[in-house]
Amino acid sequence: MEGHCHCGAVRFELKERPAKLTDCNCSICRRLAALWAHAPIAGIAIHMQDDATLRYVWGDKMLAFHTCRTCGCTTHWENLRPDGDRMAVNCRLVEPAELEGIRVRRLDGADTWKFLD
Repeated sequence: MEGHCHCGAVRFELKERPAKLTDCNCSICRRLAALWAHAPIAGIAIHMQDDATLRYVWGDKMLAFHTCRTCGCTTHWENLRPDGDRMAVNCRLVEPAELEGIRVRRLDGADTWKFLD
């Protein structure tokens, strides 16, 4: 499964089709309107030039959100924990037909950190 920002400067590839996508309502995700596919870092390939994105790190400093410098699409987040082995890509940047049949789960990241379904 592949996706990319609007201008194509940042591309990603999920090596396996995700079993679910996560729609989180935390303060950053609801503003980004992201639809996340989480996977082991080894299961995602990011293709971009070194300076193609802006990194946004806040709060507990565990994640860095990457946004294309040219078109402004948030493409992925990277895990900043020393033992972190997962990351996520924004599947709003994948062609909709490729997402058909994948369950979307709503996560209450704003409060309880539990799935609402």
